[in-house]
Amino acid sequence: MAKTRPGKRDLESYTIRGTNKVVRVGDSVLMRSAENEKSPYVARVESIEADVKGNVKVRVRWYYRPEESMGGRRQFHGIKELFLSDHYDVQSAHTIEDKCIVHTFKNYTKLEDVGPEDYFCRFEYKAATGGFTPDRVAVYCKCEMPYNPDDLMVQCEACKDWYHPGCLNMTIEQAKQLDSFMCYECSSLDGKRPHNKSSASGLANGKVENKRQKR
Repeated sequence: MAKTRPGKRDLESYTIRGTNKVVRVGDSVLMRSAENEKSPYVARVESIEADVKGNVKVRVRWYYRPEESMGGRRQFHGIKELFLSDHYDVQSAHTIEDKCIVHTFKNYTKLEDVGPEDYFCRFEYKAATGGFTPDRVAVYCKCEMPYNPDDLMVQCEACKDWYHPGCLNMTIEQAKQLDSFMCYECSSLDGKRPHNKSSASGLANGKVENKRQKR
């Protein structure tokens, strides 16, 4: 933790102006943008301090949205995805609008419902170089893209790999009606046509994964 500067004192918490929401060190927050039409910035609070006049400032570590990074937003980036950057800053606590939750990628994929306060992070980002940690992640489907938790995917019963309906020349509605699925490669090895049964009863055995709904 950074040392408190002369004339400053560390605070354990800060109550967001006009609310009863308490922010503590380690919490993730939404911070007002200077441009009102832009979405609020997202940051992790590293420390809170007040001066002798009672002015409260927070030292934050910024999260970047994919479109704010050097490479920009890509197909596999989720709508609520953030990158934890190495960009630190000091801001007035009055610019904090609300609290939010930045989940690990694994925990985010387990959410039944995604609220406006929910985000996720799977990469750390070096703002100066545009580098990411980790620099490699698992890929899926014929398109060999990392997993986007907002996309519906179907799972092959044989190889257990996941596929985007569009990469299989299938619509989302068709995918939702699947009772079971076997990819072309596994069907060829098995000497059969692709196993692609439909059922009016909808999904079965978790072979089609419908991603969380925004609320």
